[in-house]
Amino acid sequence: MTSMIMTMKSMSRQSPLALAILALLYEEPMHPYQMQQLIKFRNKDEVINVRQRASMYQTIERLLRDGLVAVRSTSRVEGRPERTVYELTPQGREATRTWLRSTLSTPTREFPAFPAALAQMALLEPADVQRQLETRVEHLAAEVERIDGMLTMGVSDGVPRLFMLEVEYMRAVTQTELEWVRAVVDDLKAGRLAWDEAWLQQVMAGQPRSEEPMR
Repeated sequence: MTSMIMTMKSMSRQSPLALAILALLYEEPMHPYQMQQLIKFRNKDEVINVRQRASMYQTIERLLRDGLVAVRSTSRVEGRPERTVYELTPQGREATRTWLRSTLSTPTREFPAFPAALAQMALLEPADVQRQLETRVEHLAAEVERIDGMLTMGVSDGVPRLFMLEVEYMRAVTQTELEWVRAVVDDLKAGRLAWDEAWLQQVMAGQPRSEEPMR
């Protein structure tokens, strides 16, 4: 019962980095630097942000407080910082599998920057928006090409598809965004999507005032 309570308590604190750390410790006890290097070596830094080592240490501290990992051993080499090796606890093993099931099965609301910018793009003129989105199309096309290179390299290196699924997903999402942004650019060019100050004022006149919150 205590194990289940701890697991459910930690569910609200899960993050991609926390899940990656737990998954690595599922393999064997490790120290943080080894975890960081393995994530990079396996190209999982495409989906796990390990650029800031401080974030890894902060996440490990949180997992320690939650009882999901424990200190296996501590050693010090002269002239170097103390090195701590961590291991998974029984609660951590349970939480890892629970988090995986939850994340695989249940979409969550995320708040990426691009949709937020789309929601405010009427602040710019249509021609300006078109230029910015055309630039985004270039970046997205280059990203699709880069991801294709990763997939090709994975196949040539004999990497099983199981370990490339996140790259396939990235490719699908990026390609879909590319096609959608291209369609919006086409609509801007053709004038099917347009606005001006007078039209915006007319639309805003029909909106509730700031002191009259929408219900």
